[in-house]
Amino acid sequence: MIAFQWLWAFALLPLPFLVRRLLPPGPPTRAGALRVPFFDDLAAAGLVTRGRRRGRTWRLAALGLIWLLLVTAAARPAYVGRPVALPVEGRDLMLAVDLSGSMGREDLSQTLRPVDRLTVVKRVVDDFIARRKGDRVGLILFSSRAYVQAPLTFDRNVVRELLADATIGMTGPETAIGDAIALAVKVLRTRPQDERVLVLLTDGANNSGVLDPLDAAALAQHEKVRIYAVGVGADAFAVGQRIVNPSADLDEAALQKIAEITGGRYFRARDQKGLSAIYDAIQRMEPAAGDPVYVTPSVSLFQWPLGAALVVGLAFAAALAAPRLRAREARPDDAGEAAPAAGGQG
Repeated sequence: MIAFQWLWAFALLPLPFLVRRLLPPGPPTRAGALRVPFFDDLAAAGLVTRGRRRGRTWRLAALGLIWLLLVTAAARPAYVGRPVALPVEGRDLMLAVDLSGSMGREDLSQTLRPVDRLTVVKRVVDDFIARRKGDRVGLILFSSRAYVQAPLTFDRNVVRELLADATIGMTGPETAIGDAIALAVKVLRTRPQDERVLVLLTDGANNSGVLDPLDAAALAQHEKVRIYAVGVGADAFAVGQRIVNPSADLDEAALQKIAEITGGRYFRARDQKGLSAIYDAIQRMEPAAGDPVYVTPSVSLFQWPLGAALVVGLAFAAALAAPRLRAREARPDDAGEAAPAAGGQG
Protein backbone atom coordinates (compact mmCIF):
# COMPACT_ATOMS: atom_id res chain seq x y z
CA MET A 1 0.00 0.00 0.00
CA ILE A 2 0.96 3.66 -0.33
CA ALA A 3 1.62 5.65 2.83
CA PHE A 4 2.84 9.17 3.55
CA GLN A 5 5.77 9.53 5.95
CA TRP A 6 5.16 13.26 6.55
CA LEU A 7 1.38 13.39 6.45
CA TRP A 8 1.39 16.76 8.21
CA ALA A 9 2.73 18.36 5.00
CA PHE A 10 -0.81 18.42 3.60
CA ALA A 11 -1.55 21.15 6.16
CA LEU A 12 0.33 23.44 3.77
CA LEU A 13 -2.30 23.07 1.04
CA PRO A 14 -4.33 26.20 2.02
CA LEU A 15 -1.18 28.32 2.42
CA PRO A 16 -1.50 30.25 -0.90
CA PHE A 17 -5.16 31.05 -0.19
CA LEU A 18 -4.31 32.24 3.33
CA VAL A 19 -1.48 34.41 2.06
CA ARG A 20 -3.81 35.98 -0.52
CA ARG A 21 -6.51 36.60 2.06
CA LEU A 22 -4.49 37.68 5.08
CA LEU A 23 -1.64 39.73 3.67
CA PRO A 24 -2.52 43.35 2.82
CA PRO A 25 -2.46 44.35 -0.87
CA GLY A 26 0.37 46.44 -2.22
CA PRO A 27 0.06 50.23 -1.84
CA PRO A 28 -1.52 52.03 -4.84
CA THR A 29 0.63 54.35 -6.95
CA ARG A 30 0.12 58.13 -6.93
CA ALA A 31 -0.70 58.23 -10.62
CA GLY A 32 -3.36 55.63 -10.18
CA ALA A 33 -2.46 54.00 -13.46
CA LEU A 34 0.60 52.86 -15.33
CA ARG A 35 0.99 53.51 -18.99
CA VAL A 36 2.84 50.69 -20.70
CA PRO A 37 3.94 51.25 -24.30
CA PHE A 38 4.23 47.48 -24.90
CA PHE A 39 0.76 46.68 -23.50
CA ASP A 40 -0.16 44.79 -26.66
CA ASP A 41 2.74 42.38 -26.14
CA LEU A 42 1.70 41.74 -22.53
CA ALA A 43 -1.89 41.16 -23.58
CA ALA A 44 -0.79 38.76 -26.32
CA ALA A 45 1.27 36.82 -23.77
CA GLY A 46 -1.77 36.53 -21.52
CA LEU A 47 -0.09 38.46 -18.70
CA VAL A 48 -2.74 41.23 -18.75
CA THR A 49 -6.31 41.36 -19.92
CA ARG A 50 -8.34 43.93 -21.73
CA GLY A 51 -11.23 44.91 -19.55
CA ARG A 52 -11.95 41.43 -18.16
CA ARG A 53 -9.93 38.59 -16.68
CA ARG A 54 -9.82 36.13 -19.51
CA GLY A 55 -8.27 32.75 -18.84
CA ARG A 56 -8.01 33.35 -15.12
CA THR A 57 -9.79 30.11 -14.24
CA TRP A 58 -7.44 27.75 -16.09
CA ARG A 59 -4.37 29.57 -14.80
CA LEU A 60 -5.55 29.26 -11.21
CA ALA A 61 -6.34 25.59 -11.79
CA ALA A 62 -2.86 24.95 -13.23
CA LEU A 63 -1.14 26.76 -10.38
CA GLY A 64 -3.30 24.93 -7.84
CA LEU A 65 -2.39 21.58 -9.42
CA ILE A 66 1.32 22.44 -9.30
CA TRP A 67 1.05 23.37 -5.61
CA LEU A 68 -0.86 20.17 -4.84
CA LEU A 69 1.82 18.05 -6.52
CA LEU A 70 4.60 19.86 -4.66
CA VAL A 71 2.88 19.36 -1.30
CA THR A 72 2.28 15.69 -2.13
CA ALA A 73 5.98 15.24 -2.89
CA ALA A 74 6.87 17.00 0.39
CA ALA A 75 4.65 14.51 2.27
CA ARG A 76 7.11 11.78 1.12
CA PRO A 77 4.80 9.13 -0.33
CA ALA A 78 6.19 5.60 -0.25
CA TYR A 79 5.07 2.13 -1.24
CA VAL A 80 5.09 -0.03 1.90
CA GLY A 81 5.48 -3.78 1.40
CA ARG A 82 4.75 -6.72 3.66
CA PRO A 83 6.85 -7.18 6.84
CA VAL A 84 9.96 -9.32 6.35
CA ALA A 85 11.48 -11.35 9.18
CA LEU A 86 15.19 -10.87 9.86
CA PRO A 87 16.94 -13.32 12.16
CA VAL A 88 18.33 -11.83 15.35
CA GLU A 89 21.92 -12.91 15.62
CA GLY A 90 22.54 -14.18 19.13
CA ARG A 91 25.11 -16.63 20.43
CA ASP A 92 27.31 -19.02 18.49
CA LEU A 93 26.51 -22.35 20.11
CA MET A 94 28.33 -25.58 19.33
CA LEU A 95 27.00 -28.92 20.58
CA ALA A 96 29.47 -31.78 20.98
CA VAL A 97 27.79 -35.19 21.44
CA ASP A 98 29.64 -38.38 22.39
CA LEU A 99 28.92 -41.38 20.15
CA SER A 100 31.28 -43.88 21.79
CA GLY A 101 30.19 -47.45 22.41
CA SER A 102 29.22 -46.76 26.03
CA MET A 103 26.43 -44.45 24.83
CA GLY A 104 24.55 -47.62 23.95
CA ARG A 105 24.11 -48.68 27.59
CA GLU A 106 20.45 -48.91 28.60
CA ASP A 107 20.69 -47.36 32.05
CA LEU A 108 18.35 -44.40 31.47
CA SER A 109 14.59 -44.57 31.32
CA GLN A 110 12.01 -43.11 28.96
CA THR A 111 8.28 -43.61 29.59
CA LEU A 112 9.11 -46.10 32.38
CA ARG A 113 11.21 -48.39 30.20
CA PRO A 114 14.99 -48.54 29.91
CA VAL A 115 16.54 -47.06 26.79
CA ASP A 116 20.09 -46.37 25.70
CA ARG A 117 21.78 -43.11 26.58
CA LEU A 118 21.97 -41.77 23.03
CA THR A 119 18.21 -42.07 22.53
CA VAL A 120 17.56 -39.96 25.63
CA VAL A 121 20.24 -37.47 24.65
CA LYS A 122 18.76 -37.06 21.16
CA ARG A 123 15.32 -36.32 22.56
CA VAL A 124 16.51 -33.75 25.11
CA VAL A 125 19.06 -32.05 22.85
CA ASP A 126 16.53 -31.85 20.00
CA ASP A 127 14.18 -29.88 22.22
CA PHE A 128 17.07 -27.68 23.34
CA ILE A 129 18.04 -26.86 19.74
CA ALA A 130 14.43 -26.06 18.83
CA ARG A 131 14.34 -23.35 21.50
CA ARG A 132 17.57 -21.61 20.41
CA LYS A 133 15.84 -18.99 18.27
CA GLY A 134 18.19 -16.40 16.85
CA ASP A 135 21.35 -18.41 17.65
CA ARG A 136 23.79 -20.00 15.26
CA VAL A 137 23.89 -23.67 16.21
CA GLY A 138 26.51 -26.21 15.12
CA LEU A 139 26.97 -29.93 15.82
CA ILE A 140 30.13 -31.94 16.49
CA LEU A 141 29.97 -35.73 16.77
CA PHE A 142 32.91 -37.46 18.40
CA SER A 143 34.16 -40.74 19.77
CA SER A 144 37.57 -41.99 18.55
CA ARG A 145 37.61 -38.99 16.22
CA ALA A 146 35.75 -35.68 16.14
CA TYR A 147 33.85 -34.37 13.12
CA VAL A 148 31.88 -31.22 12.38
CA GLN A 149 28.53 -32.69 11.40
CA ALA A 150 26.86 -29.28 11.02
CA PRO A 151 28.66 -25.91 10.86
CA LEU A 152 27.22 -22.90 12.67
CA THR A 153 23.90 -22.10 11.06
CA PHE A 154 20.56 -20.39 11.72
CA ASP A 155 18.79 -23.43 10.21
CA ARG A 156 18.15 -25.32 13.42
CA ASN A 157 15.98 -27.91 11.66
CA VAL A 158 18.98 -29.15 9.67
CA VAL A 159 20.99 -29.56 12.88
CA ARG A 160 18.12 -31.49 14.46
CA GLU A 161 17.90 -33.82 11.46
CA LEU A 162 21.65 -34.50 11.49
CA LEU A 163 21.51 -35.25 15.22
CA ALA A 164 18.60 -37.64 14.67
CA ASP A 165 20.65 -39.53 12.06
CA ALA A 166 23.63 -40.02 14.38
CA THR A 167 24.35 -43.61 15.46
CA ILE A 168 26.56 -45.13 18.13
CA GLY A 169 30.06 -45.86 16.96
CA MET A 170 29.80 -44.00 13.65
CA THR A 171 33.02 -42.15 14.57
CA GLY A 172 34.69 -45.02 16.42
CA PRO A 173 34.31 -46.86 19.74
CA GLU A 174 36.50 -44.71 22.01
CA THR A 175 36.28 -41.15 23.41
CA ALA A 176 38.37 -38.18 22.23
CA ILE A 177 37.13 -35.35 24.44
CA GLY A 178 40.20 -33.15 23.90
CA ASP A 179 39.91 -33.34 20.11
CA ALA A 180 36.20 -32.47 20.27
CA ILE A 181 36.92 -29.36 22.36
CA ALA A 182 39.76 -28.28 20.05
CA LEU A 183 37.58 -28.72 16.97
CA ALA A 184 34.79 -26.64 18.54
CA VAL A 185 37.29 -23.90 19.39
CA LYS A 186 38.53 -23.91 15.80
CA VAL A 187 34.98 -23.38 14.53
CA LEU A 188 34.10 -20.71 17.11
CA ARG A 189 37.31 -18.66 17.06
CA THR A 190 36.22 -16.73 13.95
CA ARG A 191 33.00 -15.61 15.60
CA PRO A 192 32.56 -12.52 17.86
CA GLN A 193 33.87 -12.88 21.41
CA ASP A 194 31.60 -13.15 24.44
CA GLU A 195 29.06 -15.14 22.42
CA ARG A 196 31.04 -18.39 21.97
CA VAL A 197 29.53 -21.37 23.80
CA LEU A 198 30.21 -25.10 23.70
CA VAL A 199 27.91 -27.68 25.30
CA LEU A 200 29.94 -30.88 25.69
CA LEU A 201 28.08 -34.13 26.43
CA THR A 202 29.92 -37.35 27.22
CA ASP A 203 29.61 -40.47 29.35
CA GLY A 204 33.25 -41.47 29.62
CA ALA A 205 36.85 -40.41 29.98
CA ASN A 206 39.29 -39.24 27.35
CA ASN A 207 41.03 -42.36 25.96
CA SER A 208 41.65 -41.37 22.35
CA GLY A 209 42.73 -38.45 20.22
CA VAL A 210 45.89 -36.36 20.14
CA LEU A 211 45.04 -33.49 22.54
CA ASP A 212 44.63 -33.68 26.30
CA PRO A 213 41.23 -32.32 27.46
CA LEU A 214 42.79 -29.86 29.93
CA ASP A 215 45.12 -28.49 27.24
CA ALA A 216 42.10 -28.10 24.97
CA ALA A 217 40.26 -26.30 27.79
CA ALA A 218 43.16 -23.87 28.15
CA LEU A 219 42.92 -23.20 24.42
CA ALA A 220 39.19 -22.61 24.80
CA GLN A 221 39.84 -20.17 27.65
CA HIS A 222 42.29 -18.24 25.45
CA GLU A 223 39.68 -17.99 22.68
CA LYS A 224 36.90 -16.92 25.09
CA VAL A 225 34.84 -20.10 24.62
CA ARG A 226 32.64 -21.06 27.59
CA ILE A 227 32.17 -24.80 28.03
CA TYR A 228 29.19 -26.37 29.73
CA ALA A 229 30.13 -30.02 30.36
CA VAL A 230 27.41 -32.63 30.85
CA GLY A 231 28.22 -36.07 32.20
CA VAL A 232 25.62 -38.74 31.37
CA GLY A 233 25.03 -42.02 33.17
CA ALA A 234 23.04 -43.59 35.95
CA ASP A 235 24.30 -43.96 39.50
CA ALA A 236 25.53 -47.27 40.92
CA PHE A 237 22.86 -49.76 41.89
CA ALA A 238 22.73 -53.20 43.44
CA VAL A 239 22.16 -56.34 41.39
CA GLY A 240 21.80 -59.20 43.79
CA GLN A 241 24.92 -59.33 45.93
CA ARG A 242 27.04 -57.01 43.80
CA ILE A 243 27.10 -53.30 43.02
CA VAL A 244 26.97 -52.23 39.39
CA ASN A 245 28.17 -48.76 38.42
CA PRO A 246 27.33 -48.02 34.77
CA SER A 247 29.07 -44.63 35.05
CA ALA A 248 32.41 -45.96 36.31
CA ASP A 249 34.15 -44.69 33.17
CA LEU A 250 32.87 -41.13 33.59
CA ASP A 251 35.73 -38.75 34.46
CA GLU A 252 33.79 -36.15 36.41
CA ALA A 253 36.90 -34.51 37.85
CA ALA A 254 38.22 -33.70 34.37
CA LEU A 255 34.85 -32.38 33.20
CA GLN A 256 34.56 -30.17 36.26
CA LYS A 257 38.04 -28.79 35.63
CA ILE A 258 37.23 -28.11 31.96
CA ALA A 259 34.13 -26.14 32.89
CA GLU A 260 35.97 -24.24 35.64
CA ILE A 261 38.86 -23.22 33.36
CA THR A 262 36.56 -21.80 30.67
CA GLY A 263 34.09 -20.05 32.98
CA GLY A 264 31.31 -22.56 32.33
CA ARG A 265 29.72 -25.17 34.56
CA TYR A 266 29.60 -28.94 34.98
CA PHE A 267 26.32 -30.88 35.18
CA ARG A 268 25.57 -34.51 36.03
CA ALA A 269 22.65 -36.20 34.27
CA ARG A 270 21.45 -39.44 35.88
CA ASP A 271 18.14 -39.80 34.02
CA GLN A 272 16.07 -38.12 31.33
CA LYS A 273 14.37 -35.76 33.75
CA GLY A 274 17.71 -34.64 35.12
CA LEU A 275 19.14 -34.18 31.62
CA SER A 276 16.14 -32.03 30.64
CA ALA A 277 16.62 -29.91 33.77
CA ILE A 278 20.30 -29.43 32.86
CA TYR A 279 19.50 -28.11 29.39
CA ASP A 280 16.82 -25.87 30.90
CA ALA A 281 19.47 -24.45 33.22
CA ILE A 282 21.84 -23.85 30.28
CA GLN A 283 18.96 -22.17 28.46
CA ARG A 284 18.55 -19.76 31.37
CA MET A 285 22.27 -19.07 31.74
CA GLU A 286 22.73 -18.57 28.00
CA PRO A 287 19.35 -17.17 26.92
CA ALA A 288 18.55 -17.27 23.21
CA ALA A 289 18.27 -14.05 21.24
CA GLY A 290 14.52 -14.46 20.81
CA ASP A 291 12.13 -14.19 17.89
CA PRO A 292 13.17 -12.61 14.58
CA VAL A 293 12.90 -8.86 14.09
CA TYR A 294 10.36 -7.80 11.45
CA VAL A 295 11.17 -4.93 9.11
CA THR A 296 8.85 -3.33 6.58
CA PRO A 297 10.47 -2.58 3.21
CA SER A 298 9.43 0.68 1.55
CA VAL A 299 10.14 2.40 -1.77
CA SER A 300 10.05 6.21 -1.97
CA LEU A 301 7.65 7.65 -4.54
CA PHE A 302 8.15 11.40 -4.01
CA GLN A 303 9.91 11.74 -7.38
CA TRP A 304 6.67 11.02 -9.24
CA PRO A 305 4.58 13.97 -7.96
CA LEU A 306 7.69 16.15 -8.10
CA GLY A 307 8.27 15.24 -11.73
CA ALA A 308 4.59 15.78 -12.52
CA ALA A 309 4.78 19.25 -10.97
CA LEU A 310 7.75 20.04 -13.22
CA VAL A 311 5.91 18.86 -16.33
CA VAL A 312 2.76 20.84 -15.48
CA GLY A 313 4.90 23.91 -14.72
CA LEU A 314 6.65 23.69 -18.09
CA ALA A 315 3.32 23.24 -19.86
CA PHE A 316 1.90 26.24 -17.98
CA ALA A 317 4.87 28.41 -18.99
CA ALA A 318 4.55 27.28 -22.59
CA ALA A 319 0.83 28.10 -22.63
CA LEU A 320 1.56 31.62 -21.35
CA ALA A 321 4.31 32.20 -23.91
CA ALA A 322 2.43 30.83 -26.92
CA PRO A 323 0.19 33.92 -27.59
CA ARG A 324 3.16 36.24 -27.46
CA LEU A 325 5.10 34.11 -29.91
CA ARG A 326 2.14 34.01 -32.28
CA ALA A 327 1.81 37.79 -32.01
CA ARG A 328 5.46 38.24 -32.92
CA GLU A 329 5.11 36.00 -35.95
CA ALA A 330 2.03 37.88 -37.14
CA ARG A 331 3.54 41.39 -36.67
CA PRO A 332 5.04 42.94 -39.87
CA ASP A 333 8.81 43.38 -39.90
CA ASP A 334 9.52 47.12 -39.72
CA ALA A 335 13.02 46.74 -41.01
CA GLY A 336 11.87 44.61 -43.95
CA GLU A 337 9.30 47.24 -45.01
CA ALA A 338 11.81 50.10 -44.87
CA ALA A 339 14.35 48.46 -47.17
CA PRO A 340 12.20 48.36 -50.36
CA ALA A 341 11.15 51.97 -49.75
CA ALA A 342 14.73 53.10 -49.67
CA GLY A 343 15.54 51.18 -52.84
CA GLY A 344 12.57 52.72 -54.69
CA GLN A 345 13.75 56.27 -54.03
CA GLY A 346 17.10 55.44 -55.53
